Amino acid sequence: MKKKDIVDLIRYHVDGNESAFKELAYDLAVEFNEQGDTTLGGYLISIINSKTSYDSFVPQGRESYFSESFTKYEASSQMLRLPTAVHDDITGIINAIGYRQGINKFMFSGAPGTGKTETARHLARILNRSLYAVNFSYLIDSKLGQSAKNISSMFNEINNQSFPETLIVLFDEIDTIAMNRIDSNDLREMGRVTSTLMRGLDELNPNIVLLATTNLIDSFDRALLRRFDKIVDFNRYSREDLLEIAESILDIELKKFKFPAKNMRLFRKIMELYETVPYPGDLRNIIRSAIAFSNPNDPDEYFRILIRNLIPDYRENYRLMQEKGFSLRDIEILTGVSKSTLSRNLK
Repeated sequence: MKKKDIVDLIRYHVDGNESAFKELAYDLAVEFNEQGDTTLGGYLISIINSKTSYDSFVPQGRESYFSESFTKYEASSQMLRLPTAVHDDITGIINAIGYRQGINKFMFSGAPGTGKTETARHLARILNRSLYAVNFSYLIDSKLGQSAKNISSMFNEINNQSFPETLIVLFDEIDTIAMNRIDSNDLREMGRVTSTLMRGLDELNPNIVLLATTNLIDSFDRALLRRFDKIVDFNRYSREDLLEIAESILDIELKKFKFPAKNMRLFRKIMELYETVPYPGDLRNIIRSAIAFSNPNDPDEYFRILIRNLIPDYRENYRLMQEKGFSLRDIEILTGVSKSTLSRNLK
């Protein structure tokens, strides 16, 4: 985007020249798409096509206020890599919200670490909305019927917010309160909770975006699942997706810790030792901790920390490492043994 484009957009808006404003905005959306930022490009197109497009932006000073049973989450600006199929679903959600036609309830299903909550934080940034998560500990009560009353009060608080168009409400791990009624020891109490939750979803203010996450979707009441406009399955990472994400995470973390140039080829070989590559949340923890625990004066030590969990006796098992595709130079880096010595030992 050029400075002139920004000036022209503002001028068209102030002059009330809607056709010129939309034409330039559309050109910018196409430009973002061509540059690879299809999420932002798709969102711009969706709000351009919406009759209420100008209202899709959150005016400054219009902050909502929630009780202590909600926690405000900061929007995320960190890298988020998703499988193409999941990325396309998220882009569709952004488009649907932009149309402002009451398609506003979405569930993210997937194993821990697949990026469900992080995606919610990214949506808050892309949609320029405030993200509030429900603290379910404030809702669950041992008294008969009280949990259902608390859930009803929660929805009343959500629906009575002054600026619903500025909000995303997150039910993180919604299974805490919404397990299948037939699996509960107290069928009547669970029935009350589930029925109240479904009624609250039915009556939700259409201007509020509601996101729910779970890793136990098979335990849900099917009638409850039908209340959501879209269920996105996050368990769609291929092995190659995860290996590429691992490389991206390494690149980001090395820059944060101000480490020297990376050896991505060696890193990739270590990651390929995983029979099942961990999901992004776990990958970030594994890679970040390996870098953080390494000696700052030894730029290769994090490699040794990473491989230690995969081949515990790697320092002595040169032949196994060779069979796994490591070159003599790789083994030298990982063990500190010279290539000449390694060559003699392997013979």
